[in-house]
Amino acid sequence: MSDLPGSAADLLPLLTRAERLLSRRVGGVLAAESLTIEAWRVLCLLADGRGHPMSEVAAEASLPPGTLTKLVDHLVDRNLVFRRVDPVDRRRIRAYLTARGRREHERLAAQIQTDLAGSSAPEDADLAGLLDALIGRLDPQDRPRAEPGPGLTTARA
Repeated sequence: MSDLPGSAADLLPLLTRAERLLSRRVGGVLAAESLTIEAWRVLCLLADGRGHPMSEVAAEASLPPGTLTKLVDHLVDRNLVFRRVDPVDRRRIRAYLTARGRREHERLAAQIQTDLAGSSAPEDADLAGLLDALIGRLDPQDRPRAEPGPGLTTARA
C-alpha cells in the first residue's frame, strides 16, 4: 500500500484509525452519561422515529443479537427505548426511542457536536459525501439515511 490512498483497499487502515480516534472522543462524552458507543449507535439509528426491527438494529450497531438484546434491555431500563411487536410481521420486534430517549439523543448530539467542533473542517461535508458514495459502491443494497447524526454517523451509518 502506498502513502496516499489510491483504492478502496488502501482506505481500510485509514478508516479504521479514524473510526477508533473518533470513537474515543465521542466515548469520552458518552462515558459521563454511562453510555457506550454501541448504545449511541442504537440511539442514532432509532432517532429517525420509524422504529427498526431488532435484527436491523443489531446489524447497524455491529452487535450479535444476544449482546444487542442486553444493550436494549439496559436502554429500556433507562426509559430511553421501548419495544413493540411489528404491526406487519407479528413475529418481529421493533425498537423505538421514548420521548425521554429523543430528548437525551438531542442533548447528547449537541454535546458531541460541541466537543468535536474544534476538530471539524469545512471539507468534512465533502468527506461525508465521499464516504457515503464509497458505502454505496461497496454495498449497493444499503439505503441512505434521511438525516446523518453527529459523532459516528454519516448519511448511511
